[in-house]
Amino acid sequence: MSSPQPSGGTMSIYTGFTRLCKGLAVVLIGGHIVVQIMPPAVSYLALIPAKTIPFAWNLFTAGYIEQSIIGVVISTVGLLFIGKLLEPIWGSREFLKFIFVVNFLTSVCVFITAISLYYVTRQELYLYLPISGFQGVLSGFLVGIKQIIPDQELSLLRIKQKYWQRKPETKLRGDPSDEFAFSTFFPEFLRRIIDPVATIFERMFCGRRSETPDQTRGYTLGGASLPGSDSIDASRRRERGARALEERLAERLAAAAARTDETRRDASENV
Repeated sequence: MSSPQPSGGTMSIYTGFTRLCKGLAVVLIGGHIVVQIMPPAVSYLALIPAKTIPFAWNLFTAGYIEQSIIGVVISTVGLLFIGKLLEPIWGSREFLKFIFVVNFLTSVCVFITAISLYYVTRQELYLYLPISGFQGVLSGFLVGIKQIIPDQELSLLRIKQKYWQRKPETKLRGDPSDEFAFSTFFPEFLRRIIDPVATIFERMFCGRRSETPDQTRGYTLGGASLPGSDSIDASRRRERGARALEERLAERLAAAAARTDETRRDASENV
């Protein structure tokens, strides 16, 4: 019996890493192994603000040294997956230049911050604490992704501008509609418990609202829609319609694929 082969979609996630990203991943892993085997190497490779003047190369090497296993795993995975997206668009040369410049500037900022904290607090910890890691470059990668695909949402935290933006037409901060209620952050079975508590805090901090739920949902005042409400509702309806259409198409494609598999199976059994 032949073993089941993984699907192409699953394989594509773990393939396609560029040579440059693989090489940099080897550098990160190798740097971690070096500091684990030879701990004194940390004082020569990591950024120690008190020794940065004689050991100026720390500004270049600190970003490639991960002192913890969790750090090297996060940095390696982030480099491989984000690099697979950015390097083909930027090119290998620009991608490597970006890493080099961001890494160096991150080390410079860390050095200045550590020296400033020492002069403010007079604690020598800020002068002799070894600092290293690839996190500055990973943060720069996120900025690059935002510039390339600004309309794509990365659901790290479900906090959007509409939760904080003050609307002059309603004199309210955020979106008062039911679909953006605080309880929607939680599973369905917890919403009945959270809604009464959220209502108490809403009345404490926002006061009572004279609008009815229908008026609040439609941003209406005296039977007329407020400026901007129609476009907002229309865009939401379009998004919901597009999402529903995609779900229906996916269901139909899955059903068609299942019927095709059954037909092939029946044909093979008849043969």
